Amino acid sequence: MDDRFNTAAGWVLFAGIIALGLSSISSRVFHAERPEKLGYPVEVAESAGGGGEMSIEEALSLASVEAGEAVFAKCAACHTVNQGGADGIGPNLWGIMGKPIGNHAPGFAYSSALAEKGGNWDWTNMSEWLKNPRGFANGTKMSFAGLSKIEDRAAIALYLNANGSNLPVPAYTAPEPAAEEGLDGAGEGPGAVSGAPVDAVEAAGAMGAEQPVAGAGTTAPVE
Repeated sequence: MDDRFNTAAGWVLFAGIIALGLSSISSRVFHAERPEKLGYPVEVAESAGGGGEMSIEEALSLASVEAGEAVFAKCAACHTVNQGGADGIGPNLWGIMGKPIGNHAPGFAYSSALAEKGGNWDWTNMSEWLKNPRGFANGTKMSFAGLSKIEDRAAIALYLNANGSNLPVPAYTAPEPAAEEGLDGAGEGPGAVSGAPVDAVEAAGAMGAEQPVAGAGTTAPVE
């Protein structure tokens, strides 16, 4: 009885030692620190277009005076645009394009921020002003929030230019699409060269091709 008990106890002890050893080994092999943030990082590729705003030149090529007149309705509460029109909260805008910034309407009380800005009302400056007046001239008295779409800004600039101004509209040339890398165009890339040595693969292909046969409508090669 004692022998059987001792044998059983020995096996139980041996099994415990084996289990403890395996537990220690597995904890060393498979141990990993818990990351601060769960999940896997995913890189998002930028869009091919870049999401950027089109240039003022491109916007002008898509805009029209008629569209600008419609958008100008947002400005009509403060500005007139006809020749000899009265100043309102803002100055009359007849002939403004190409004129000095903050100085085109004699007698109007411009803010010092705009009067001291410098430069002329060209297409780029007018677009930036209409986009964000306070960002263009910090301290301006104009409370208009701005136009986010460059198409609307370009249209208004064209409309203003048609009313007493004659500023040349910049031409726009669409960029040519980039050629795909690794692809040869027509007539490009390596081709057969007269007199160049022919390898075994090309020779085998040539031997397997149909050969011309002298006959009606054909001329036999002259040796």
